[in-house]
Amino acid sequence: MHKKLYIPGPIEVSPEILEAMATPMIGHRMPEYARLHKGVTDKLKRLMSTKEKVFLSTSSAFGAMEGAVRNLVGKRCANFCNGAFSDKWHNVTLACGKEADAFKAEWGQPITPEMVDAALATGKYDAITLIHNETSTGTMSPLAEIGQVLKKYPDVVSIIDTVSSMSALNIPIDEIGIDCCVFGVQKAFALPPGLAVFTASEKALERAKSVPGRGYYFDFLEFLAADEKDNTPSTPCISLIYAMDLQLERIFAEGLERRFQRHQEMADFMRAWAVQQGFGILPAEPYRSVTLTCATNERGVDLALIKKQLGERGIAFDDGYGKLKGKTFRVAHMGDMKLEDLKQITTELEGLLQGL
Repeated sequence: MHKKLYIPGPIEVSPEILEAMATPMIGHRMPEYARLHKGVTDKLKRLMSTKEKVFLSTSSAFGAMEGAVRNLVGKRCANFCNGAFSDKWHNVTLACGKEADAFKAEWGQPITPEMVDAALATGKYDAITLIHNETSTGTMSPLAEIGQVLKKYPDVVSIIDTVSSMSALNIPIDEIGIDCCVFGVQKAFALPPGLAVFTASEKALERAKSVPGRGYYFDFLEFLAADEKDNTPSTPCISLIYAMDLQLERIFAEGLERRFQRHQEMADFMRAWAVQQGFGILPAEPYRSVTLTCATNERGVDLALIKKQLGERGIAFDDGYGKLKGKTFRVAHMGDMKLEDLKQITTELEGLLQGL
């Protein structure tokens, strides 16, 4: 039995997308692939409102995130941490042999412009990492305001994870001033996992030229050279790129403003339902994620049992991540999901909660 995915990722993939992945294979050095590649990267630039380079990587987002650290951290990195995945990024930075410090907010709290300003004002750092939408807690940090702070520090390269937010709300890369934006496709893009996208500004590419030990697979300069031929340095996941091409067409057919509005409407519905049922929401307003709701278990219910029971009914449910397991639950509302999908899981949840 297939379990319908309401977890924060991977999320449900539409039949049309799965069908696109069955498109007959082409050689990645053939002109047919170059046309596909350019079409996808051009559409991504339109979506992200950027004129900078956009690269496709056959990896999880964390592959590109590690690559960004290897390529862009020269002196010392400021890792801003407010949950499990941003904490992990700090560990990855250290594992790459880079000098780095973690600036931590409590889980469920955002990274604020003031935090970023205070760290960068020391002059110690030439790069930062930041997760826009921390999936472990459902917390969305104020990226536009942080971008204004970053403009004060032109020698600092910004590496921003938008893994679970890109395409669900407007994130204009050039306007904000992001040097390297990284995301995967298994969340708001509603594709199977295995493809990462990252951008590189001129400043980022210049930094990469000065950093030794970039490796090969994620070497930004290798991506730059391949991009001149509308290609990738290594064999790409062509089936997923076919799927991305179709999904971008579907996104533009829906209309970006309508898509952003749909995600906000789903977020509003899910938050209101959780509160009505006697649960809390972990992050405070206005830092609540648009793509998933992280509700606090104020009722003290057995979330592991609910997860099991929903699984038996064909629904995949998340009962909290890491140290928040059993204390929170997370419900995704992104990608191709609609209000009807949320009403399905909330109806099932209400029935189970009444029986407890």
